[in-house]
Amino acid sequence: MNTVKTYTVEEATRKLESYCAYQERCHKEVEQKLKTMRMIPEAINHIMHHLLQHNFLNETRFAKAFARGKFKNKKWGKQRITRELKHRDISAYNIKKALQEISEVAYYNTFHDLAEKRIDQLKSEKNIQKKRKKLADYLLYRGWESNLVYEKVRELTS
Repeated sequence: MNTVKTYTVEEATRKLESYCAYQERCHKEVEQKLKTMRMIPEAINHIMHHLLQHNFLNETRFAKAFARGKFKNKKWGKQRITRELKHRDISAYNIKKALQEISEVAYYNTFHDLAEKRIDQLKSEKNIQKKRKKLADYLLYRGWESNLVYEKVRELTS
């Protein structure tokens, strides 16, 4: 027989406290987790309120940690970070705050290093147009601003 685990509000609250303490979460992730636990809307609201009140859940803190992490570890540009935060229903205010976590100097240095590394990987590509396209696609996919990308493509392939 296939039984589905059910949780009391108290059990679900404890479980979600650990879930949020383990790693920063956004409201959307927490709500989805509660829905997969088959909690009713009233319980979800109660638990969400508890998590916010006790600072287990903080959207600004989540957005800042997300931006720092994706920039540092995945070398994402601001466009990609913004897109991913919007996808998680983060407010424009919090997205702006999150992007302020990235210093301009680190941002441009990372962009430059990433472009240099990619152009080295494309050494074997003899067709200059293909090389330019591959470099541009790579940087745009990672969410770097198109004006930066096209300027860098011209600089590195001329």
